[in-house]
Amino acid sequence: MLISKQDALAWFEFFAQLPEDEPLPPRQQEIALAALSQIEAAEAARIDALRAQVPGLKSLGGRSGYVGEDARFPKGCRSCLAGTGLSAVRKTNRCNLNCPFCYDFGEMDAQPPIGEGYWEIGGSRFRVEDLPLLLSASKRPTGIAYVYLEPFMEIEKYYPIIRAFREAGVYQHMYTNGTLATPENLAALGEAGLDELRFNLGASGCADRVIDMMAEAKRHIPMVGIETPMTPQLYGAFMQKKAAILATGIDFMNCAELHLNPNNLENYWGEDMYMYRLGYLSPISSHELTLKLMAAAAHEQWPIAVHDCCNATKFARDLNLRAHEGGWFGASSYGMEFDCIPYAAFLPILSDPDFQFLEEEPLPEGYRLGEVVL
Repeated sequence: MLISKQDALAWFEFFAQLPEDEPLPPRQQEIALAALSQIEAAEAARIDALRAQVPGLKSLGGRSGYVGEDARFPKGCRSCLAGTGLSAVRKTNRCNLNCPFCYDFGEMDAQPPIGEGYWEIGGSRFRVEDLPLLLSASKRPTGIAYVYLEPFMEIEKYYPIIRAFREAGVYQHMYTNGTLATPENLAALGEAGLDELRFNLGASGCADRVIDMMAEAKRHIPMVGIETPMTPQLYGAFMQKKAAILATGIDFMNCAELHLNPNNLENYWGEDMYMYRLGYLSPISSHELTLKLMAAAAHEQWPIAVHDCCNATKFARDLNLRAHEGGWFGASSYGMEFDCIPYAAFLPILSDPDFQFLEEEPLPEGYRLGEVVL
């Protein structure tokens, strides 16, 4: 059903008025899914056109794209996409910032604690002294990542577990907004054995001090880079300070496609949005700006690898993870982060005259407005 943009808009205006807990009957579901497919297909064509403008675009086994030197592509991403997946180690339930793109926006003070002395790994609680047991009883991961929320809030607690994983030969990367980084704690992380540190540069608006700490981190930690959801604000700030950022000697930039959930959706309300494989909801500007930045990196030969960590990459990541876990063919944890489709979020793109569907046809009888559609 190649629903027209006009019919999709009319139907989504109706769907948006329904109570959120009211399920659509089957034919209305067909209409809704047809409209989402049309939006996704049109956005995919726009993305393909932008990819064609990126010279030297490389592929990581068909699972993701990047430009730049292979040696600078983050090993943590290789582990995530081709190894045993993103093995998260969680400790800190607090953050010193409140970023509009954060998945926990508005609920930062309500995040449950892991517990003093404990680490959450694979959904279970461990102490550092339990790691030999864990590593002997489980298949050793190709890498682990320290996530949730800002580790530098209590960074001194991380040194012992980093040492333990280093002794076990497990690759380790960490995420930070960088605002609490100092020469001292960065040196301590390097001494403990952290392999890779990723700065969420968009969290600070590309602050000069954070840029300085990226250069400092590179003195102590083998792989250092940027990982931030791509937004117009990040793109503008990065391009303004591009020379200073690239001069830090960092290795990579992961341009994550911004995806939204009930916590942060309001912060981007009114933007043109699409849904990838009926899963992540994202403003179309995010991925398009990533490819614009990648084209600049390729043309200007930036000394870093720039990675297109888009929704398609996240889709591939989850397929890879479930396959390594022994899941059935096609099993994945990738999916929508809303209880039901947020129909109103698609009204701007369906009203945008600059966004056109690739092909349209009239709705068949029984699906048209004014008819009883069950």
